[in-house]
Amino acid sequence: MTACAIEPNAANGGDDPTPDAPFAITADCTYAARLARSGDSWFPERWTLDGPEPYAVPLPAHQPEEPGTQVQPMADGRVLIRRPTQGRHAFSLLYPTGPGTGELPLGAVECRDEDTVLRLLPPAPCGRRAYAVAAGPRSTALWLVAGGAFGPERLAEIPGRCSGGVWLDRTGRMLALDREVGGRTKTVVVDLERGGEVSPLLQIAAGSDDRLLLAAPDSGLLLISSDAPSPGEPRLGWGVLGSTLPVRFPESLRLADRALTPFAIQPGQVLVPESCAVALRVDGPFGSWVGVWRPVDRRLHQLAAPAGWLAGSGLWTEDGVLRLPYATEAEPCGVARVAVPAAGGEHRPSGTAGTASDVLEPEPPQPVALRPVPLQQAPLARL
Repeated sequence: MTACAIEPNAANGGDDPTPDAPFAITADCTYAARLARSGDSWFPERWTLDGPEPYAVPLPAHQPEEPGTQVQPMADGRVLIRRPTQGRHAFSLLYPTGPGTGELPLGAVECRDEDTVLRLLPPAPCGRRAYAVAAGPRSTALWLVAGGAFGPERLAEIPGRCSGGVWLDRTGRMLALDREVGGRTKTVVVDLERGGEVSPLLQIAAGSDDRLLLAAPDSGLLLISSDAPSPGEPRLGWGVLGSTLPVRFPESLRLADRALTPFAIQPGQVLVPESCAVALRVDGPFGSWVGVWRPVDRRLHQLAAPAGWLAGSGLWTEDGVLRLPYATEAEPCGVARVAVPAAGGEHRPSGTAGTASDVLEPEPPQPVALRPVPLQQAPLARL
């Protein structure tokens, strides 16, 4: 099993022909989808990742897509597309039909308030359903937009304006959202089997903004952003789902003039969260590259990315191989195997990129008395 991530791409100084198009990967890492570009036109493209070599299938519709269109792969190989038009969001499933593209309309969601923003959530663990949130000024609607019986279905209304979106389990029951209420952002959990029941997840300090960035269901490792240790300065930290230990904010994840965004956690590391490898996108003044970090190592390894990397996207295998998708004019569909330092600092023997630099974290002082309460409370303790 592998772990995937969905992050917006950005220009990375390489040959990426679609630097602004998001790249989405199914939870089982079988398929991916993005908007590809041909000249000034955009069209959906599905990637198959589980074969001997990756390959792409174009899925153009009867007219080019707008840049704001979202696509998401489904586990059966179809691609969900969201087309926004004047407050109306139309959803369809696209699939290849020989030389053409088949399209199954699913229905639409109306967002009459111009301040309401609708977006797809990361692919659900099952791969058969797809969800979206419509975040308004005072509340957020959670929608099932694919996989239901009668088209888009409104599942819950959540007080507050929600962003983010992280699945906490492999069944697609527990969804974490970052909710803004009263000027502060805290992560909450939405239980889809209890009618959208909401419970708190991250409450590190009363006056802090706390967001959940990534979660690994196997190990419980959480990657967190919070300004609790440095008011006004969001820091990367880590904790463990269900643990009573405090969140830690490593100095090795705090770099001057560089932004770090985690995008994938190594799966399969049951009960050993500190050994999980985390892949991060590193953005600096001269482009984007890759960082690899483990809690147990307390250091950040910085690695060169392949040319044309779809920056901020990638996947891990259980045995610790990092795979990064890329697209160039010469090779429009490729996945690079990157040489990753193993636990303890030794490099694995496979890959295409070398180490750029390491940032070593000094021995930590006394543990910070901050806790990701109430991580240990039900229903999360049953996950």
